[in-house]
Amino acid sequence: MSEPRSRSPAALPVLEPLRVQSAEDPDWAHVVDVLVVGFGAAGAAAALSAKERGSDVLLIDRFGHGGATAKSGGVVYAGGGTPQQQAAGYADTPEAMFHYLQREVGDAVRPETLRRFCEESRGLLAWLESLGAKFQSHPAPPKTSYPKNGVYLYYSGNEAISGFAEHAKPAPRGHRTVDKGLSGHRLFAVLRAAVERAQIPVWRQSAARRLVLDAQGQVLGAEVWQFEPGSAEQLRFERLIRWADTVHNVLPGLADHLRRRACALEAREARPRLVRARQGVVLSTGGFIFNREMLGQHAPKYLANMRLGTSGCEGSGIRLGLTAGGQVGQMDKVSAWRFINPPTPWVEGVVVNQQGLRFCNEGSYGARLGVAMCEQQQGQAWLVLDRAQRRRARREALFGGLWSFQAIPALLLMLVAPRARTLDALASKIKVSAAGLTQTVAAYNAVANGQGEDPLGKAAAACRALRQPPFAALNISVTNPGFPCPAITLGGLRVDEDSGVVLDAQGRPIRGLYAAGRAAVGIASNGYVSGLSLADCLWSGRRAGRAAAAPVLRKAEAA
Repeated sequence: MSEPRSRSPAALPVLEPLRVQSAEDPDWAHVVDVLVVGFGAAGAAAALSAKERGSDVLLIDRFGHGGATAKSGGVVYAGGGTPQQQAAGYADTPEAMFHYLQREVGDAVRPETLRRFCEESRGLLAWLESLGAKFQSHPAPPKTSYPKNGVYLYYSGNEAISGFAEHAKPAPRGHRTVDKGLSGHRLFAVLRAAVERAQIPVWRQSAARRLVLDAQGQVLGAEVWQFEPGSAEQLRFERLIRWADTVHNVLPGLADHLRRRACALEAREARPRLVRARQGVVLSTGGFIFNREMLGQHAPKYLANMRLGTSGCEGSGIRLGLTAGGQVGQMDKVSAWRFINPPTPWVEGVVVNQQGLRFCNEGSYGARLGVAMCEQQQGQAWLVLDRAQRRRARREALFGGLWSFQAIPALLLMLVAPRARTLDALASKIKVSAAGLTQTVAAYNAVANGQGEDPLGKAAAACRALRQPPFAALNISVTNPGFPCPAITLGGLRVDEDSGVVLDAQGRPIRGLYAAGRAAVGIASNGYVSGLSLADCLWSGRRAGRAAAAPVLRKAEAA
């Protein structure tokens, strides 16, 4: 459901850095080599990579539930010839993956960084499998928003549509973690178990509220606020946040109330401890979709969207980096999903704006449609279908094995959709231009009847003429409470693309400070296809962990 522009109930109060002359000045309560702030995919990858290279690592996490990773579909975007692709009969290459992603990623990262990401993609998936994650092939990978149980390889982006397929041979690259239901919890369980096996300590319900800097601006550590471990207050805080994140999608108002109660408890009971990080601090706290003030400042067009993620997506890592002199980028970039597949017959219809005109290829990945709707159409759009398309969509929703979160909204949306025997009458009901809608459908029907190609690049197989009245208009606008349009933020701290170290206004590295995942600008920061953010979180987390551990390796080699 759409949400009010309320204040951010879970936003961590971030303080200006504690500035000291040298590392010897503070009375450190705890000393480690690498301090990782935030325990989702990026934080786990950073911690494990640093530990593999001999570093003494501490993970801290404010909420303790795996962040957005555990709530996700568990899809990792991977290619270049993975075993799963090969088993399904696809001869993908890193070069083809690179050429496709160039058109999705744009200038978010340098070409050489994107190329390295593609070349290391198979190794990333193999690393996850070595930890215990499972992935499978599928003989006929589908194109869908999220595949049903038993399907773990699928087309998760725009690989096969016009504008992309001409530049790179299409291949399915959505590798869903094998599990029933949404697989993110299984992927995070694998990462959490790996952290436990590596004996990396985790401080839960613990938050970094400010960084510690020396006279030269190097980050020495952080001031961590935490409850007394095992106390009743800590358990109550954890329980309130768990409830909040559980009910958020259906009762966001109640969820925010629970967050306010939890954070009031945190403000009263948490106590500071100074943690020295000899080699570096890695910020991996996620994006900021739950921070209404930050979203209003950087991406106000998305304030009405449903917040996708967890209480931890409130920008604390980004704000901490800013206090140390870090700079941000792509903060206006948001992924907003308006999926109209499944049911697959919906893709055959036309999506129109208030002028009755099409503005996006209906067969595009859902975030492409959602962003176009939010950025260009004030969040308003209608999907127009005829009777035959609705009947086939209804059968698929009822008997096609769709997920409940796909089938139920589809059935309800078709049930309440305005209908009319003529397009003029339908346009009057939904208050769009009758002339525009009539001309749009006439031109679309001509293409469906073989008269030319679709100007928006829609595949010929997906173009079916709208002939059978009554016609219906499905309200797919952001403001429709029965059809939420979820969103996540994509921007973050600017980092060196070889190490993940945070950069200042002059592009110089801030020594001792790294960022990864959605707290940093990365592969997915311009645009999103399913699995790309998780892959980037894992890849950039490993990069930051390796870089932070490099001084330890050099010392060991010298000895």
